[in-house]
Amino acid sequence: MIGAANIMNTSEKFIGREVLPNGLTVIAETMPHLRSVSIGLWVRSGSRREAAAVNGMAHFIEHMVFKGTQRRTAEQIAREVDSVGGLLDAFTSKEMVCFNAKVMDEHLPLAFDVLSDMVLHPLFAAEDIAKEKQVVLEEIKADDDNPESLAHEVLTANFWRGHPLGWPILGRRATVRGFTRGDMMKCFRPWYAPNNIIITAAGHIELAQLVELVSGPFGSLATHQGPAANGPRPEPHARLASRNKPALEQAHITIAVPSYPLTHPSRYAAAVLNNILGGGMSSRLFQNIRERQGLAYAVFSELSNYSDAGMLSIYAGTGRQTVERVLRLVAEEFHKMEREPVAADELRRAKDQIKGSLLLSLESTGTRMSSLARQEMYFGRFFGIEEILAALEAVTREDVQQIAREFFQPEKIAVTVIGPLDGFHLKRDLLAC
Repeated sequence: MIGAANIMNTSEKFIGREVLPNGLTVIAETMPHLRSVSIGLWVRSGSRREAAAVNGMAHFIEHMVFKGTQRRTAEQIAREVDSVGGLLDAFTSKEMVCFNAKVMDEHLPLAFDVLSDMVLHPLFAAEDIAKEKQVVLEEIKADDDNPESLAHEVLTANFWRGHPLGWPILGRRATVRGFTRGDMMKCFRPWYAPNNIIITAAGHIELAQLVELVSGPFGSLATHQGPAANGPRPEPHARLASRNKPALEQAHITIAVPSYPLTHPSRYAAAVLNNILGGGMSSRLFQNIRERQGLAYAVFSELSNYSDAGMLSIYAGTGRQTVERVLRLVAEEFHKMEREPVAADELRRAKDQIKGSLLLSLESTGTRMSSLARQEMYFGRFFGIEEILAALEAVTREDVQQIAREFFQPEKIAVTVIGPLDGFHLKRDLLAC
């Protein structure tokens, strides 16, 4: 028996939510003016739920479900969605795995049949496991060959040292090589239990239609009671690390400070701070380090927020002789944001940029489908666009300054520098702010 539907009518959308008796959550946003539907199957188990010995398993399973089921070969999985002009994709993050598709509304039953078949009946054939190990090992090598990616990976590992949040999503070469089918099944069964899954859709679809599609393949599945998905709370570490790689042309600098968890009440003010600091071409870091000083082509900041922790990070690529100068310029920007409130016009510009980006993104059914899942997963409720815009508008200059004082403390700053260092010594006094 299906539980009662919960329909939320905001000023701009209809969202319906229903929880099956086995705990699987179904959410649909009806957008009747469209002809397309984006649908996602979200698993609440990302890489941080892994044991050290199987680091990379969440990502590996995501790959393996595309390799064939009891009813379809890997080629048939790809062909069926392609044949109707649809898109099929997946990704793994620290706290979730997502399988998703976008199709014309008339082809939704086909797309969902493919998705459900993949995650309910994967073969995990021995020969496919062996081949996919090599594919993932090549993916790890590609990341290692990308100095910007490597710098971020080393920074993250050091910042969340000793915690699964700091482990690479792809896994390590040694762990991937050691994966067995038995290892996969031990992880797959509890992670992909119905009470650990959210299915969301946005577009030309009604909740009742989605529930009917989901109930057939998923309704009779048994729940699985296991440990909390995300484990212990991580603690940040302000480590300094450098790697000399003489073959590189640039030094790749990554800097991090602790930020807020994704649900923190000050998340909107943190987003404004990040936008002003390094969130776009008009940001302070871009205008100073690139435009005025000419020291970098790429320089930006970003927020990485999780259920119980957060990190604000900065990246800049520069020449060996200008590493110290770039570090000092970043520290100076930290100090300016601590010392005095941002200008009123700068605050206005940041808010308008975030609003514009948000509103433009919500024209996509894929973005709306993703937003439904993330709001359910982290908040257990849905935010109307007017509520979000009002919260963003309420951020003051003093809010941004207070967060800067909290974030930009020299003893909390972590740095990784990778490149042709040739005698460069990374010292904390370069970060004095």
